[in-house]
Amino acid sequence: MVSNNKKEIEIKFRLDDPRSLVRKLRAAGFRCLTRRKREINTLYDRPGLPLRKSGALLRLRNYAGEWLLTHKAKGKAGRHKTRAETETKVNDGEKMEAILRALAFRPTFRYEKMRAEWSDGKGHVVVDETPIGNFGEIEGPPGWIDRTARLLDISRDNYITKSYGELFSAWKRRSRSHARDMTFRALGRRPPTAR
Repeated sequence: MVSNNKKEIEIKFRLDDPRSLVRKLRAAGFRCLTRRKREINTLYDRPGLPLRKSGALLRLRNYAGEWLLTHKAKGKAGRHKTRAETETKVNDGEKMEAILRALAFRPTFRYEKMRAEWSDGKGHVVVDETPIGNFGEIEGPPGWIDRTARLLDISRDNYITKSYGELFSAWKRRSRSHARDMTFRALGRRPPTAR
């Protein structure tokens, strides 16, 4: 297992046309690290939701067959969202889930998306197609985030520092949906097809 401790600094933004963003990334010299693949995320918490109440999260992610366990501390939102993040690759996601359950952690929220990852060597830009719309994320040093956003024609007024859980809760209020999870199936939508 490879472990990674770092400070995550990022912003999200709404994305009307993922293909247009990909063209801009290519023109700016970014290279595709991971082609568009399905990503399934499950958040875990204990009874009483102590992690959620403290602003932290524990996530098990399956990204095209690769498993990753991540803990994120409570974030600090300014112009960018900043939080401590510790993650490690996991060889067997089903066994990891069994371990979490044995330690009294239970799944509390699932969300999925089609994701592609891009980099210029200094930071990352991801293109996410979710059941509630398309989003981009820019992650890296604060100045680099702002320069990259300008390069991609993203105004600071369009920065989003909310998590996908928070975006889903807001979407549920607007749409009056009773769905518990942000999955294509739960929302009665077809997942985007591979390109």
